[in-house]
Amino acid sequence: MGSKKSFIWPEKVLLGLAALSATLCVGLIIPIKPNVFMGKSGQAIDVGSVVASQPIQLRIEGLKDAMLTSWQQQAKTRGLAHSAPKRFEGATIDRAKLAKGEKVIALTFDDGPWPTYTGEVLDILKANNIKGTFFVVGQNLKSFPDLGKRVVAEGHIIANHTWHHWYHHMNPQVAAYEIDRTSDQIYQITGVRTTLFRPPGGIMNNGVAAYAKNKKYSLIMWSSDSNDYSRPGIPRLINNVMKEAKPGGIVLMHDGGGNRSNTVKALPQIIQNFRKQGYRFLTVPELLEMEDKQQGVVTAKKQ
Repeated sequence: MGSKKSFIWPEKVLLGLAALSATLCVGLIIPIKPNVFMGKSGQAIDVGSVVASQPIQLRIEGLKDAMLTSWQQQAKTRGLAHSAPKRFEGATIDRAKLAKGEKVIALTFDDGPWPTYTGEVLDILKANNIKGTFFVVGQNLKSFPDLGKRVVAEGHIIANHTWHHWYHHMNPQVAAYEIDRTSDQIYQITGVRTTLFRPPGGIMNNGVAAYAKNKKYSLIMWSSDSNDYSRPGIPRLINNVMKEAKPGGIVLMHDGGGNRSNTVKALPQIIQNFRKQGYRFLTVPELLEMEDKQQGVVTAKKQ
């Protein structure tokens, strides 16, 4: 899968950011001449123009933005893609059907990017060395592009959750707008092409799912629902996730669309509970790739 390979170097870039930030601190004491940072794509970033005459925090943020922009342009050049194996095109999936019942599971987050909560979810995933799958609403991605860039730069999967998150019936033209515009926005901001789609509310009969199937998107549903959109208490939220969990499962949570503070508070315990039960965490494409390989082995043996 192309996306696995592509996640190696963005994390190195972000690690390099920490070292460059330290250099900025030194630069406050020792005058330096404006210099040029060359991204892997060969595009020059004028570090001097980023750091000149700004408070240290603004200098660091400016350099971070410059590096994310460079990464975004490199992603477009490399043609990063977040997709499932070909046999899942147009299919509806609620979990991976694994022959050996491996204890693997995917954490997914809907309705972002969203101020505060998306960043907090990313912080928790990073601290636990977990990659998640984020189904973004197009208009939210447009409003908060840096969060979308961070999702991808930190190695997570970004996927389509329509532009407006509407539930009502849509004719083919409106459904096309909802999906196509969101995929275009994802590409413009992150450089990623995605063929993963989740219909808002899991609604399959309002026109949008039919359009996605026709365009060969993989429709990603879920096997374990946190019901966090109704803001249950933290113990209940955790129980909602764990009681339906199974090997190859897909967990539905939300990082956007409202107050998700309980989701953020519950997430570390959810991760700990899964690990105590022996689970590993994969992205949705990784889950489906595992199923695809196992099915390929079974088919080969039958032949």
